[in-house]
Amino acid sequence: MKATIYHNPNCGTSRKTLKILKESGADVTVIEYLKAPPSRDALKRLYERAGITPGEGLRAKEDAAAPLRDAGDEAVLDAMMANPMLIERPLVETDKGVRLCRPQDRVREIL
Repeated sequence: MKATIYHNPNCGTSRKTLKILKESGADVTVIEYLKAPPSRDALKRLYERAGITPGEGLRAKEDAAAPLRDAGDEAVLDAMMANPMLIERPLVETDKGVRLCRPQDRVREIL
């Protein structure tokens, strides 16, 4: 199985999710999204496949997220494109779907 993880190596949950993927035998593509953020269209597609809104994919712990809590999807996506740290992680995509893997065990749903 092929899997793509939008990963931040400084995040414990992201590291644990990557470990689960590797232990499952998946052929994993790791994208460090802070260095190589997904395009707006790609991020929108990931959220659609995950069944969540951009607002649900917003990293609420970031100070810059506060003014976006009541913003529409397009404003949230604009902010994420300007500041990828606002993208909650890890996002994982396989042929079975996409999950925002918080907690990390959610990745098992698409393995």
